[in-house]
Amino acid sequence: MVELAINFNQGPLQIGEIARKENLSVKYLEQLIIPLKRAGFIKSIRGPRGGHLLARAPDEITVWDIVTALEGEDGVTPCVTNPQWCDRSEICPTRDVWSMITKTVKEQLSAITLADLAKKQQSNLTN
Repeated sequence: MVELAINFNQGPLQIGEIARKENLSVKYLEQLIIPLKRAGFIKSIRGPRGGHLLARAPDEITVWDIVTALEGEDGVTPCVTNPQWCDRSEICPTRDVWSMITKTVKEQLSAITLADLAKKQQSNLTN
């Protein structure tokens, strides 16, 4: 997603190029693209000059958006968002802790946009 943000409005990137730049396997990236497309963050262009690009501006996508698209919205444990998941939810001594951790993580990750990460990456590459 950071590579797509860095190249926002510069045309699609082929998955092989992204994999090479990020030192990831193409197969792994193909698996990540599916839920990110489903969430509306990536669109694909077919053809010889095709590839993948962001469907929204990088400053409109938060790290929390990406995490929930890939991992779901359960938080640290499924009982945080779905108390019926565990029959001990109402008496669980740690459920409040998991809820607090999930809330904190969500707040922090929601404050960081893909644009922020792209700027940081570009800064790291020039230093």
